[in-house]
Amino acid sequence: MAGRFFVRLREDGATLAIRIDFDTREALMQARPEVFFITDHYRGYPAMCVRLATVRPPELKALLEQSWRQVAPKALVRSKTLRHREKRLPGS
Repeated sequence: MAGRFFVRLREDGATLAIRIDFDTREALMQARPEVFFITDHYRGYPAMCVRLATVRPPELKALLEQSWRQVAPKALVRSKTLRHREKRLPGS
């Protein structure tokens, strides 16, 4: 993942910049503009800003996983998915 951006804490210390596809970004910004927004810097880039004070922890976790899956090597994503499924099997 060297050189691949998926999340960073912005200079203000109160927001994250996170990589996200354009369709998801637009849907989230329309649904919850108090949490999700973009600056001019991110307008043409598949990313958005997330206000840490207002985002729900499970929502942030899901976004971080989605972002990671976009930039991680495909073999690593498959490996993590398989391990996760094994943990959820009954009797494990």
